[in-house]
Amino acid sequence: MSYCKVLPAVARVRPARVFGARLRSSAAASTQHKEQKSEEAPLAPSCTVLEKPCEVDLIRRKAHTERLRISIDFDNTQEAYKSKDTLELLRSLLVFKLCTFDFLVDKNKELTDLSRKVFGQQLFEKLMKMTFYGQFVAGEDQNAIKPLIEKNQAFGVGSVLDYSVEEDLTQEEAEKKEMDSCVSEAEKESHVDTSARLLQDNECMDHREKKYKAHRQFGDRRGGVISARTYFYADEAKCDHHMETFINCIKASAGSSVDGFSAIKMTALGRPQFLLQFSEVLVKWRRFFNLLASHQGKEGMAILEQKLELEQLQDSLIKLGVGAKSDIENWFTGEKLGSSGTIDLLDWNSLINDTTKISNLLVVPNMESGHLEPLLSKFTDEEEKQMKRMLQRMDVLAKHAVENGVRLMVDAEQTYFQPAISRLTLEMQRIFNREKPNIFNTYQCYLREAYDNVSVDVELSRREGWYFGAKLVRGAYMYQERSRAAEIGYEDPINPDYEATNRMYHKCLEYILEEINHNRMANVMVASHNEDTVKFTLEKMNEMSLSPTENKVYFGQLLGMCDQISFPLGQAGFPVYKYVPYGPVNEVIPYLSRRAQENRGFMKGSQRERSLLWKELKRRLFSGQLLYKPVY
Repeated sequence: MSYCKVLPAVARVRPARVFGARLRSSAAASTQHKEQKSEEAPLAPSCTVLEKPCEVDLIRRKAHTERLRISIDFDNTQEAYKSKDTLELLRSLLVFKLCTFDFLVDKNKELTDLSRKVFGQQLFEKLMKMTFYGQFVAGEDQNAIKPLIEKNQAFGVGSVLDYSVEEDLTQEEAEKKEMDSCVSEAEKESHVDTSARLLQDNECMDHREKKYKAHRQFGDRRGGVISARTYFYADEAKCDHHMETFINCIKASAGSSVDGFSAIKMTALGRPQFLLQFSEVLVKWRRFFNLLASHQGKEGMAILEQKLELEQLQDSLIKLGVGAKSDIENWFTGEKLGSSGTIDLLDWNSLINDTTKISNLLVVPNMESGHLEPLLSKFTDEEEKQMKRMLQRMDVLAKHAVENGVRLMVDAEQTYFQPAISRLTLEMQRIFNREKPNIFNTYQCYLREAYDNVSVDVELSRREGWYFGAKLVRGAYMYQERSRAAEIGYEDPINPDYEATNRMYHKCLEYILEEINHNRMANVMVASHNEDTVKFTLEKMNEMSLSPTENKVYFGQLLGMCDQISFPLGQAGFPVYKYVPYGPVNEVIPYLSRRAQENRGFMKGSQRERSLLWKELKRRLFSGQLLYKPVY
């Protein structure tokens, strides 16, 4: 049983072409599915509107040639912290200050264990709820989080629920789990004898690249990662348990707010071996396309402008020995594929399904000879079953999300998993985003290839007529990715510096905003704590007359951080969401540990949030509102 037989069993909408649907022309799709722009909606009645701006206004609107211009005052602390009582402000100041002390952050695990022994479990939990846990975690279970969810909702801020419990593994345990779950039986057999392995490599029997192999020194994927949860594969029962947890989050999101979000990670749903192997196949086929483009003198062009002449392409494939002439000609006979006389990257991607049908293995092109060769010598029956179960779990979650009116966000992960994660997410979007954007993919803008990935996926959605949904983040794995690339010996996938990442983020964001402006079938969540990025988004929305009430552009921040951005946006009528973790105190300690590490850099790099908190405390003190309680 091959991978290309696995996906159709799950994605029954396109049983014959799951890894690549035949594509309609972009122009036709754009004409057929373009929606009318909705008129600019008025601001919420609760918002103060003045013709002349002044310092205390949250929103300023100016008439500009028949359109309304909206801007947010992020210095207005009264509006920013309207949902917080004074004790909550003091807690924020305390926690943020503690996060700046290196000793406390570096030794947080040892200090946590010591505190538990000294104070006892009950008092320890109370202290945590008064400090770090209370700042960054909503509660222990779905019932406990309801008051905070409802309060945030009353002040215009929605929730992305996430059950943030992690296994407390040692580094050795994590490495063992990773190696066991990322190495196939075929690879284990080939590595039993060193001389046999060397002979195998010399005979070009093993076509796995370094990047897409498991390496013990990077087996603990938690290393260097401070803002993303990590799952390690144990067995299929554990994956089923993760799926049930995600289903509970989806149901809780449906019950807590309208148009809620729920986040999932694909590494929680199955054996990561499949993601590694499928990623390698996708990357190698894309490189092969680039090689053929260079043969036709189209190297260096923008990715979607590389259109291969069909006759030259067929001749090249025949000369390279990729297949017989009759087979290759049959590859280009699908509906409208090659009808224009050219093949672009999206057309090329649709061919992967055909070529991998040659055998029961994932087939990849050898870059030197051009021949198609199996990635591995074999897959066991159990490995094939595990792959199928992973895809079935994804299908179950997507259906639950649609049934409950919740949008599902698939988180980004390491670059050696990400091509497969993105491709599988696209398959879910093809099926479940026909009527509205139910599935969102995540794009990490610290990657050099981020813009290419965004533009290709937007174009695919445009051609096929489904709703594109994206969450844009800067990224969570930079230090780990750079270290792994340098140590193992492959190209660093990360942008050279922070400014380059900022430019990439804004470039991707502007592209999606232009797509929204064009046909209203794209949607984006600006998941950022960067105030300049939020202001950039608002400026572009003003230029394009994109109203916040259209619910095409969302904003997202973590619970307990950047309230001066989230709440003014929410009260101004923008769809904004907090990423809301929850779980028992002891079991979310790993999450809290990362929050402390992240806030160390965040708070040392900027004093803005603390200065705003102090400003609001002083305002309340001198205005006689020190005992202020939010009313909602």
